[in-house]
Amino acid sequence: MTLKERNLWDATYMRQGRVVNYPAPDPILFEYVPPLFEERTHRALDVACGYGQNALWLAAQGYDTDAVDISHVALRLGHQKAVEQKIRNVNFVVADLDTHELEPGVYDVVIVLRFIKRGLLPDIRAAVRPGGRIVYQAFNTHHLHKQPGYDPEQLFRVGELLGYFADWRILHNTNDNGVSQLVAIKPDDDA
Repeated sequence: MTLKERNLWDATYMRQGRVVNYPAPDPILFEYVPPLFEERTHRALDVACGYGQNALWLAAQGYDTDAVDISHVALRLGHQKAVEQKIRNVNFVVADLDTHELEPGVYDVVIVLRFIKRGLLPDIRAAVRPGGRIVYQAFNTHHLHKQPGYDPEQLFRVGELLGYFADWRILHNTNDNGVSQLVAIKPDDDA
């Protein structure tokens, strides 16, 4: 992304921050992010996290969470909410996902909600440790029925998301109401 795009997202979040209550975590997390039972450290990554509400939820469940987004404004609001809620195990990272390198093989859970960057998908796959899981949700081309002017490059084709993870153990895969959802576990032998 360019500085122009960063400024656009900062302005968007600044406008929304004045009129919108801090958002709740996405319900898909409640069903598909596993509770922690082992005593080892578990790590999570929220890609293009926006305000960070999902990252805060992951951290509240006990995950050491990296929350990555390009917007300083959104992450500042997320950090403020983390301080209010006394959540300390969130690392807010301002980064351009066009150039930011995701750490490979270390995350137990990687979530990507309402964000598509096809060129980043190999890095997202690599970031999940063997036995870890991806929780991915984004609009698909059927969303054009609701919002005809939506950028088609920011939409998955129906079934496209599954193709990126078809060699993983699929726990959930839907393409309903203009939204593609996928939850999958990385096999032990995935590179």
